[in-house]
Amino acid sequence: MVPANKGRKLPPELLTPEDVRALLAACSTTAPTGIRNRALVVTLYRAGLRLDEALALVPADVDVAAGVIHVRPRTGAHAREAGMDAGALGLVRKWLRARASLGIGAEAPLFCTLSGGRVHPAYVRQLLPRLAEKAGVDKRVHAQGLRYTHAAELAAE
Repeated sequence: MVPANKGRKLPPELLTPEDVRALLAACSTTAPTGIRNRALVVTLYRAGLRLDEALALVPADVDVAAGVIHVRPRTGAHAREAGMDAGALGLVRKWLRARASLGIGAEAPLFCTLSGGRVHPAYVRQLLPRLAEKAGVDKRVHAQGLRYTHAAELAAE
């Protein structure tokens, strides 16, 4: 199946902090998948990770004490560290506790299914627009847009 936007380049739409808060609020705070999705969205946003980088993380890559995430190298790239604030790390810690209570081992990806399997990028690509609609965010919301928003905020600082 050919994507509807094949060959078109759409301009990036930056999200406001209120938009991101609305996205996070649209995720359940009690269901394990909602806790995972909140942690994933905040990681994409506050660490400025690419979707494939976030989905490749394992729990050992998160250093809560130092406030950093160790990002594994992609093809032709180098490993790096991405900083995260305490509030964002708190959401990741909540997911780590939830996944431990589900019996998911440390060898499973950080952002995994409830059975410990990989979360597919297509799931996240469908999730973000659904969350945006639920949150009342009328912009195009996608993982790379969260990364752009992070970069713009850093540049503004």
